[in-house]
Amino acid sequence: MQLLSLNLGRARAVPYTDRAVGVTGIDKRPVTGPVQVSAPGPKGVGASGLAGDTVCDLRHHGGDDQAVYATAREDLDDWERELDRPLANGAFGENLTTLGLDVSGARIGERWRVGAELVLEVTSGRIPCRTFQGHLGEPGWVKRFTHRAAPGAYLRVIESGEIRAGDPIEVVHRPGHEVTVAVEFRAMTTERELLPGLLAAGAALRPEALAAAEKYVARRDG
Repeated sequence: MQLLSLNLGRARAVPYTDRAVGVTGIDKRPVTGPVQVSAPGPKGVGASGLAGDTVCDLRHHGGDDQAVYATAREDLDDWERELDRPLANGAFGENLTTLGLDVSGARIGERWRVGAELVLEVTSGRIPCRTFQGHLGEPGWVKRFTHRAAPGAYLRVIESGEIRAGDPIEVVHRPGHEVTVAVEFRAMTTERELLPGLLAAGAALRPEALAAAEKYVARRDG
């Protein structure tokens, strides 16, 4: 398992993002590194966990629970075949393009060591938005991406450190529950009946997912 590509973005004005923001850092490009990765701070205040990477809309992106975003190269390859177009590393706005790692099959709370120092913890799947759709230029992209339910993973920083393209990735902790990124994503989008099962992941869940699961259970049992 390997960090195939390390990708950073710069703020760029585009017509397809939220007008209140006007710019986006979704267009991420590969760099060799080294890049320092650390916890950026709470949502709404903290941005990206990667030094030199830009997060523009702090209402919906960035913060400790979305400090890093990872996508599997294998998923990009699948989309290349379906869309009949090339997708470079970083095309989905991911910071980490991995090789040999089932990112959407990772369990919430699973921990990865990247390189010698950095330890990350899986928190959730990526919910697609109109900026993502505009960036790719694919009509109906939000619906197609949601239907596939292979969203890649957001991660929080447990131990900070420097990483470089080509660094090894090791799964150093895998929780005993069965709540994967894909399951959490489906529960938060198209299959709300899965929400109660998310509670097995406990505090490793992003607060939004935990609150949604608890609210669903309270309504069901109330």
